[in-house]
Amino acid sequence: MSAEATNPEARPEARPELRRRGRTRLDLRRLGRAALLGPTSRDRLPDAIGHVAEAHRAHHPDADLSLLRRAYVLAESSHRGQMRKSGEPYITHPLAVTLILAELGAETTTLTASLLHDTVEDTEVTLDQVRAEFGDEVCFIVDGVTKVEKIDYGAAAEPETFRKMLVATGNDVRVMSIKLADRLHNMRTLGVMRPEKQARIAKVTRDVLIPLAERLGVQALKTELEDLVFAILHPEEYEHTRALIAAHAGERDPLPAIAESVRAVLRDAGIAAEVVVRPRHFVSVHRIALKRGELRGSDFGRILVLVGENADCYAVLGELHTCFTPVVSEFKDFIAAPKFNLYQSLHTAVATPEGYVAEVIVRTRQMHRVAEAGVVALGNPYTTAPAAEPAPDCDEERVDPTRPGWLSRLLDWQQSAPDPDTFWSVLRAELAQDREITVFRADGGTLGLPAGASCIDAAYAQYGEAAHGCIGARVNGRLTSLASRLSDGDTVQLLLAQDASSGPAADWLEHARTPAARIAIGSWLQAHPDTVKPAATPARAPLSVVGARGGGGNAVADLPDAPVRLAGCCTPVPPDAVAGFVVRGGAVTVHRIHCAAVAQMRALGRTSVAVHWRATADCRVTLLAESFGRPHLLADLTEAIAREGVEVVSATVEPPVEQRVRHTYTLQLPDATGLPSLMRAMRDVPGVYDVRRA
Repeated sequence: MSAEATNPEARPEARPELRRRGRTRLDLRRLGRAALLGPTSRDRLPDAIGHVAEAHRAHHPDADLSLLRRAYVLAESSHRGQMRKSGEPYITHPLAVTLILAELGAETTTLTASLLHDTVEDTEVTLDQVRAEFGDEVCFIVDGVTKVEKIDYGAAAEPETFRKMLVATGNDVRVMSIKLADRLHNMRTLGVMRPEKQARIAKVTRDVLIPLAERLGVQALKTELEDLVFAILHPEEYEHTRALIAAHAGERDPLPAIAESVRAVLRDAGIAAEVVVRPRHFVSVHRIALKRGELRGSDFGRILVLVGENADCYAVLGELHTCFTPVVSEFKDFIAAPKFNLYQSLHTAVATPEGYVAEVIVRTRQMHRVAEAGVVALGNPYTTAPAAEPAPDCDEERVDPTRPGWLSRLLDWQQSAPDPDTFWSVLRAELAQDREITVFRADGGTLGLPAGASCIDAAYAQYGEAAHGCIGARVNGRLTSLASRLSDGDTVQLLLAQDASSGPAADWLEHARTPAARIAIGSWLQAHPDTVKPAATPARAPLSVVGARGGGGNAVADLPDAPVRLAGCCTPVPPDAVAGFVVRGGAVTVHRIHCAAVAQMRALGRTSVAVHWRATADCRVTLLAESFGRPHLLADLTEAIAREGVEVVSATVEPPVEQRVRHTYTLQLPDATGLPSLMRAMRDVPGVYDVRRA
């Protein structure tokens, strides 16, 4: 099944009266009752299973079709007499859903469960009958689909429905595959419903089902769902896009000629490859039009190059970039760094001598199958289990080896969501994340997190509610605050407090990105309203450091007999660029040139005085050290300062806030050049995560 539309005439519309009928050759994107059933009448429904069998055999030539035929007989007899709102026999729905999955390459067990997915819920058939007739595997999937109750498209029912869907999906991703195909067929036949109900269903599909299809890598379903939703929710933009594509259909398309040039280049290089033009689907054309404004002929599609091996992908890329002009900004390597939904390809763009820019996708045939069908293409994830191991009962939970990391996270936090509204909002926020990062734990394990996640998210992903006592983190060997954002490949070590009663601060919510962290923090804050820590570090009183303003040190002002003072706010030292200003009493205050006080002085009209440094090397400086609270920290810091041969003029330690402590030191250095070494020595003290000039 292709994820692209060929032209506006080949696209199914949201309005059923626009669909073509009566095709004898199956085209999934024109699926309707006639395409499904052929020219036979309603009383000859058994002929319809032939379409499913043909599509299934295309992917699985050796498949045993007897199971599908028995499942169809049970489904048809159970649903006999039931009608859809469109007036068609109800059996057309499970057949259409099964046909969608068969075109994607689903294995026999999934197709069997798909044929039966509504029987237990809507007919007299029981799970015991399904188990006895088709085995535990089919029973397990049918039970998972059945647990997702029929969606009542009311505002309150929708979140709980999808919560149940996630629980069922977590036990077997094939459950979600069936539900996505189920929604696609319902969207294709949505025209029989009232406009307001169409809009409600389309919005839920847009907010939840399409992102889920993207997460599961089922691009073929995702792109068609996007177009169907687009037609319902944005009819004017949809018609405008249709007009653009229709106008392009009557013009000369440059992509076939470019594709032929690519074939010639690869043929000369001895690379066996299949090169095809992939027209964009409606939403893709709409997005390109918004991005680029006026569209050119090459903007309506992309060139797809299919090869046999991974190494051939890079060989193709080398030939393309050698024989054409590459657009460097368009290059992306999703083979070396696959997307979170299993997607792998090389993306690039090349410019032709005629001035066209063509986007090119390079992948192996196996990558192409996974890109189109996602988890559906993975087949039965349990076939490698030992034959002697008994199959689980239908209500037993099991671990799916194909379950993506993001789905595991959803299953974890959905159990903690306090109410459906919270679940609904965080679900959509999680699905909106389009990129994942992988960070390494100190013990050698890994954590999968959404892009933009902080150390707080890593803490809750690793420790759960025990992360309430997290006081800091070490990222790539360096101490840092919990608010620090993580990058792909970072190594993170979380530091937990010994006090089991420790809890999070309210400002943690500002830095938490994952639903698990946000729900856990919010629940703790609600349960402990009297012990909530300050939401942010409280405003600190101006630091008063003994000796900070005493004397001008090595600074000399170009104003005879004027006393010189080094500003305590920035404590300049040689060779800092400085500025001097005359203040009350005729004294000259010296600031670093980038100090905020310099702008204030100029705004007040203070007289500016040139200042330079004496040749002597000693100086006085004020440093701020941020650390996690621990015993003997002050002694260790003082010892580190003394080892550098620096005199402590004064020191101030503020009360701990969230087990973090600020130290202020005014120091006399024998040589200003030793300041960087001193600051490094202070940072190396265990527990200290930042040292900076005042």
